[in-house]
Amino acid sequence: MTQPTPSAYAEFDAFAAALAGRHPALFLDYDGTLAAIAPRPELAVMPDGARAVVRRLAALCPVAFVSGRDLDDLTAMVAVDGLVYAGSHGFDLRGPNLQRQIGVDYLADLDGAERLLRDRLAGLTGVLLERKRFAIAIHTRQADPAHKPAVADTVRAVAKAQPRLRMTGGKELYELRPNLPWDKGRAVLALLEELGLEEAGTVPVYIGDDETDEDAFRALADRGAGGGIGIRVMETPAPTAATWSLHDPDEAVAFLGRLAGWLAAG
Repeated sequence: MTQPTPSAYAEFDAFAAALAGRHPALFLDYDGTLAAIAPRPELAVMPDGARAVVRRLAALCPVAFVSGRDLDDLTAMVAVDGLVYAGSHGFDLRGPNLQRQIGVDYLADLDGAERLLRDRLAGLTGVLLERKRFAIAIHTRQADPAHKPAVADTVRAVAKAQPRLRMTGGKELYELRPNLPWDKGRAVLALLEELGLEEAGTVPVYIGDDETDEDAFRALADRGAGGGIGIRVMETPAPTAATWSLHDPDEAVAFLGRLAGWLAAG
């Protein structure tokens, strides 16, 4: 049985103690973290209360969003100016005085894979294909359950035919992206360097809910004791490289509000 990961909200004092007097730099996922999972990506709207908390935190510590969403989509959904945004799992980075793209040479491969997928998935009810600049997401949340095995087989076949791409997964989705040693974890490490946040007085805190966020949790854990803190948003205990947990997006917002109050008082 998986042991529960301690709640960063319920045990906030212990979490604050884990910061050991250092200043947090926040890295936030979007879907399933600050916005509830929705049947379609455009319906996953971040509540105004969450946006207000993010704005408050941005005045108190560095804040970045790291999401699988396309960068332009992510910035439009969050709608808070002055933050750092990493879209497509960190392949597309943008912020004040920062713009960096990883995998531009793979766009033609993604174009070819998109054409194949649209042709081969056309007859499967409820399957949503979402093209991002540096990835292709195939959502199965609304798909006919009888079609889901065929979706998986199709995506695997296209990935095999496009060796410069790799297939990853998530909650009710498959994704194709450039077959490069790059993910949310490497993006967070790059941002720490780019933003000058590697000094001893700063501790990166990453909050996310999905398989791709585990890359960031592991990257922070690999920095060694005190090198970073991972918080997994999950309703039921699950194996994770994160050291803390939150139950759902509502609790994540409540936690961030409490963190903002603690920082302001500090």
